[in-house]
Amino acid sequence: MTAVWVLVGIFAVAVLYAALAFNRLVRLRNRVDNGWSGIDVQLRRRYDLIPNLVETVMGYAAHERELFERVTQARSKGLDAADVASQADAENAITRGLRRLIAVAEAYPELRASSNFLDLQEELTATESKIAYARQFYNDQVMLFNTSVQSFPSSLVAGVFGFTERSFFDIEDPERGPVEVDL
Repeated sequence: MTAVWVLVGIFAVAVLYAALAFNRLVRLRNRVDNGWSGIDVQLRRRYDLIPNLVETVMGYAAHERELFERVTQARSKGLDAADVASQADAENAITRGLRRLIAVAEAYPELRASSNFLDLQEELTATESKIAYARQFYNDQVMLFNTSVQSFPSSLVAGVFGFTERSFFDIEDPERGPVEVDL
């Protein structure tokens, strides 16, 4: 009779652990999804700024049509991205295009002095900071979730209930590389 109670106790502990592990995985998955929605909100804000910035620069530098088209295509690619990897590719293309767009603007003193351009540039800079923060939060949540999915014994619960690893959102960081100082 004692053996039966021991088995019932072991079974009860296993079921309790499985329930706790499942709930933890659900909580972490929801935090990852929440983190992604934060990135999505900031990327949409960035996408809304791009046409205005392109139009403003285009008024001064109409001969840069190829650059404007590339930035617009990258924006469309970002809007249509279906997964984290394709979103990261699109964001890298957008970032490269925006850097070139700002570099073109530097050649036009009237444009740099335009309050509309300055406002857009300031808003874009603020949005880039918010994207970086949202990306950091998302990647932290992905790390916690993936660690839980990969760690024993929660990996057993993850396997049974179909929890799979998530991808990190890695994009080019404009701050990487040497800092250029122009005196």
